[in-house]
Amino acid sequence: MHIQYGEYSGKGPVRDHNEDHVAYGFPEDHLLRDKMGSIALLADGVGGAGNGAVASKLAVEEALAVFKASPPDLSPSRLLQQIFDAATRKVYDTAIAETDKRGMSTTLVVSLFRHDQVTVGHVGDSRVYLIRHNTIRRLTSDHSYSSLQVKLGLLLERDAMTSPKRSILMRSLGSEPICRFDVHTEPLQPGDKILQCSDGLYAFVVDDEIRQIVSHSHPFDACKKLVSLAERRQLDDNISIQILNVQRIDQALPGAPGAAATPNAKTGRELGPGSLLDGRFELTDLISRSGMASIFKADDRETKQAVAIKVPLMQFESDVATFDRFQREEQIGLSLDHPLILKMFKVEKKSRPYIVMEYLEGQTLSELMETVRPLPEPDAVRIASRVCEALDYMHRNKVVHRDLKPANIMICSDGTIRIMDFGIAKSTQSRRLTFVGFSPTMGTPDYMAPEQVRGKRGDEFTDIYSLGTILYEMTTGVVPFEGENPYVIMNARVTGDPPAPRKLNPQLTPVVEEIILHALERTPSQRHASAAAMKAELDDFEKVELVGRYQRLRAPVIWKSRFSLMPMVIGFVVLQILVGVLLFWYFSRKSH
Repeated sequence: MHIQYGEYSGKGPVRDHNEDHVAYGFPEDHLLRDKMGSIALLADGVGGAGNGAVASKLAVEEALAVFKASPPDLSPSRLLQQIFDAATRKVYDTAIAETDKRGMSTTLVVSLFRHDQVTVGHVGDSRVYLIRHNTIRRLTSDHSYSSLQVKLGLLLERDAMTSPKRSILMRSLGSEPICRFDVHTEPLQPGDKILQCSDGLYAFVVDDEIRQIVSHSHPFDACKKLVSLAERRQLDDNISIQILNVQRIDQALPGAPGAAATPNAKTGRELGPGSLLDGRFELTDLISRSGMASIFKADDRETKQAVAIKVPLMQFESDVATFDRFQREEQIGLSLDHPLILKMFKVEKKSRPYIVMEYLEGQTLSELMETVRPLPEPDAVRIASRVCEALDYMHRNKVVHRDLKPANIMICSDGTIRIMDFGIAKSTQSRRLTFVGFSPTMGTPDYMAPEQVRGKRGDEFTDIYSLGTILYEMTTGVVPFEGENPYVIMNARVTGDPPAPRKLNPQLTPVVEEIILHALERTPSQRHASAAAMKAELDDFEKVELVGRYQRLRAPVIWKSRFSLMPMVIGFVVLQILVGVLLFWYFSRKSH
């Protein structure tokens, strides 16, 4: 691929230093360059006292070093994983080692040009655009809170640039030891132009102006024109731009990366990126791993689409309970077909247990609340309304989730949501507590309904209670009941009510407080009659009847949390004494 390149990075007319950093690199050897391609990197640093500049420089330089040292046959997705892992460690470790740099982080976009396509890795709110045939299309999705508000339909795109939450990043590189980044692959044509930029450009120049200038100028001249236009509009930020004009695309070399089939994964060994499952699913990335299962991103060679695959860890594959749970989760998922519920795909022949699901880009509601807590009331209400819509569909199809919590609600990059994880839906298994924690079939203590604490299986009202708990947390920033251990938390929701939401967040409207407390009634029949009824109130506050539930709240009976286990303890002690007496009597008789 032959590319014409131009760049600009500057502090702008207001700032006293530049916290952006850009680079473009490729192997000097022509044969190696044909195999590895080239790479464009742009970072916009975050951190006071110039630490943003440190973070962005560290990230770009480390990413470029990983690219240059990588083997030529490494796939683009694996290479991007290594780049983001290394850059994250570099920034995070530096911040930990040098106390004056604590809290620094950066955005990062990495575009890898190889053969006839570009693979983009992205975290933060810097952007990548594709300009083709006088059109412009964004290839990245901003990880900022104002961007989420736009996707939820709560804010217009033009208003997002002036939103007070524009600067709140929901993801960045270096703030945590692990970085979650998006990946997008786009086939390229001769004449295509890729533009990478920091928010200093798109906050002051609209997309159509970018398209027009880039389409009719040399990359270097286009950079200067875009910067000049932004400065005329009182640019108050750093500004960085990279423009890459694809002049010619060569045919991929024989034996190019990805051409060879990866070894087929067999039962009896742990799966990992690079494995080929049942000759169809090529695992490309590890998304997450829990104590029981791994979730991978995979390429489906049959449909040519990206999917997510959930696979139990090897030690659980032969476990009957795990197999039953996987089978039940898959059966329930396949029976549901709704745009707000995670879609599962049927696979007829499998060599081992696994579930194939749609691949989603975004973040869970729990991850969102790590960044913004509490959420603005309109945002929380909109999310809860959509969850209600999904629950209403599930309940009409005789499915109860039973483990609804923020970690099981995905906020997708396009602003839609998905309800996930049907592992204990309609579960009939035991809900006993164990000494190592809670059985996975009983739900999560912070979001369990009182009837679940009492050992009942739960029904539609149980899901409504869990959603009320989630809405309480979204609007107040805390869960309704807190305590030193799960037993105290569960006891509290059985013996009393949570603090009134408006005591924790006085800006909350009485109507939303009423909806929350209605959903959190301890008696199931006193909650909303259905998820549809709750959604109707969330969508139209005029339908909410204010009956003063906040005035009737009763604090939990704390002493029960100390002594509720006493009968169990006494019974256990008595049992041990009886066993001891019987053994003494038995052996005494044997000795005579």
